[in-house]
Amino acid sequence: MEMDLLHDGPRDSPLTLVLAHGAGAPMDSPFMNEIASGLAAAGIHVVRFEFPYMSARRRTHRRAAPDREAVLRAAWHEVIEELGGAARLVIGGKSMGGRIASLIADEAGAAGLVCLGYPFHPPGRPQQPRIEHLRQLRTPALIVQGTRDGLGSRAEVAGYQLSTRIRIAWLEDGDHSFKPPKRSPRTLEQNLAEAVELATDFVRHLRELRK
Repeated sequence: MEMDLLHDGPRDSPLTLVLAHGAGAPMDSPFMNEIASGLAAAGIHVVRFEFPYMSARRRTHRRAAPDREAVLRAAWHEVIEELGGAARLVIGGKSMGGRIASLIADEAGAAGLVCLGYPFHPPGRPQQPRIEHLRQLRTPALIVQGTRDGLGSRAEVAGYQLSTRIRIAWLEDGDHSFKPPKRSPRTLEQNLAEAVELATDFVRHLRELRK
């Protein structure tokens, strides 16, 4: 499968952060652009890609549902192979992109995992948590989550038993895309900047561990 990759930041970075998009928006959505540019400015090499259904949408301008999980997993493995293997890669992404990365992180041997708004359960179905694999995750992981995320709020996530390799960082008043309500003293720009800072510190920490 032919795959277009977007590169930001210095390509000679010791670690590369590979980010996949969420279910409904492409790899160059405002959210993804803001995160990638912020990380690149901090000296981190960021690579973005699109799953087959989103790549087809770009060509045909026709909306389609996300690919089956097996196809999404295969796309991740293909990107990892294209980039020379997972040993120097931190993988992750927005919502669905991060969830699929979390499903393959251990088997791929990724250096780390960064999830930006993890969908802990389907919309409106908190009784169906997507956390079984997160209980035994061995890959060092950072999940950046809005406290008001409808797919996993702070109150909901507090009841989960997750791997000790996972750190969850909370963005005050943020929804699934980190946006606060108008009444909040927080702004979307502040939450995005904090997400960038958290991810930057996480990747730098992994880099220091490798020295």
